[in-house]
Amino acid sequence: MLERLKKEALNGNPAAVDDALKLNESYSADMLADAADEIRIRWCGDVIDTCSIVNARSGRCSEDCKWCAQSRFHNTGIEEYDFVPEHEAMRAAMLNETHGIKRYSLVTSGRKVAPRDMARFCDLYRKLGASTGLYLCASMGLLNRDELMQLKEAGVKRYHCNLETSASYFPSLCSTHTQADKLKTIALAREIGLDVCCGGIIGMGESMRQRLELAEEARNAGAISIPINILNPIKGTKLEDTPLLSEEEIIRTVALFRFIAPKATLRFAGGRMRLSPESMRRIMRGGMNGALMGDMLTTIGNSVADDKRLFSDTGFKEQ
Repeated sequence: MLERLKKEALNGNPAAVDDALKLNESYSADMLADAADEIRIRWCGDVIDTCSIVNARSGRCSEDCKWCAQSRFHNTGIEEYDFVPEHEAMRAAMLNETHGIKRYSLVTSGRKVAPRDMARFCDLYRKLGASTGLYLCASMGLLNRDELMQLKEAGVKRYHCNLETSASYFPSLCSTHTQADKLKTIALAREIGLDVCCGGIIGMGESMRQRLELAEEARNAGAISIPINILNPIKGTKLEDTPLLSEEEIIRTVALFRFIAPKATLRFAGGRMRLSPESMRRIMRGGMNGALMGDMLTTIGNSVADDKRLFSDTGFKEQ
């Protein structure tokens, strides 16, 4: 079965969720990761796709997402502000470009950026475009077509909107918006010609089936980049006592994501700092081909130097 589904993925045909679950039940983590690595090489090569983010608006979010430190329903002690200072956003962008990181995104808390604030963010994007050669991305919530078009005209090329988890599990984690709301924004972004980055968080109490449903739903939504975050239970959130996924479970999940989304960039994102060096290398040679580098909104990420060493050790080339 493993050879048959690997051959299908090598031909560009994604695995169904039921088949991926059977793989998980029938084969070792190393066997799955080795097969996923072949699929990754076939469609993505050995080039690592790197990006970074800056927390452009922090805290006081109206949404009740149980995992999030920035929700007004949680008391986590994070720094709160309406706009990142322009000089800080520019400095971070230039530093990332110096490190060879290719993509850069402003990320805002809240359901969406208010129309009155969009002009200010668009002005910042124009300055970023004029001062750097970075590929510009945005993550600003549930925007409408006009707002997305404003970002595109300001130089944004990719829009990020995570589904976070599967449609079957999302209502147990958030009640103030729906996955359908997210899919509407994602569809609008694609309609106006923006690339879409869309993934989620694993380890929030979901089943393996629901994790794989997330991979399928992100692929079906047109995501060319699928970030995989590992829950970092934050004190003060509703998920602060959530048990951590084992490292083997994470390795298996990444490998199975590659079977379900063979052509996508699978992007190692938040929560990976706790993993052992051995697991990090196994994941990079087990289906992953992208990385979100630097700090992750309200938590500390791996250092750029550590990530570059990881890429080199696992045979990846930077763009």
